[in-house]
Amino acid sequence: MTRSIRTAAAAGGLTIGLFGGSFNPAHSGHLDLSLAALRHLGLDEVWWLVSPQNPLKPMNGMAPFAERFATAQAVARHPRLVVTDIETRLGTVYTAQTLRRLTARFPRLRFVWLMGADNLATIHRWRDWQDIFDRVAVAVFDRPSYSLTALGGPAARRFARVRQHGPALRTLKFAKPPVWGFVTMKLNPVSASAIRAARAHNK
Repeated sequence: MTRSIRTAAAAGGLTIGLFGGSFNPAHSGHLDLSLAALRHLGLDEVWWLVSPQNPLKPMNGMAPFAERFATAQAVARHPRLVVTDIETRLGTVYTAQTLRRLTARFPRLRFVWLMGADNLATIHRWRDWQDIFDRVAVAVFDRPSYSLTALGGPAARRFARVRQHGPALRTLKFAKPPVWGFVTMKLNPVSASAIRAARAHNK
């Protein structure tokens, strides 16, 4: 574990937002979502789980892990944001698998899974996706052009009865799963795919 994760684990009683992804590369949109999570959900920290390899994304165009980890560290410059390679060290590939390991390993911490609306729209394709909702609270954040589709998608419909709204989002971290909420925030149009496309064009 990194020193920051060890500190959180030792303290106990903290609520940690888990923000997973390829971070290929990390950018201001990732930072904005994380700061919104700290602000709206009352989290103590947000951990960026830099994925060794997203099983739903092709290897082609994926930067080496060390490079992606370094860009995440460069962007996540905030005392309550922690960039970690814990999925690499746990040997996990799928989010549900990672959450099972983390909740078992850190029983004194509360976890909230953080994701953009683009991921809510496709999460029903993830392995054991319903176990994610059954294990931890889930917070979904507004993303340009994805939100309407996501809120009408299979996952949102499946868990419609346990969606929290308005002031209840502040206590989402204390609610017993399955529970989730949708967080509106200032939209950031930046995307990793657009950054990669611009870099390729400028070569």
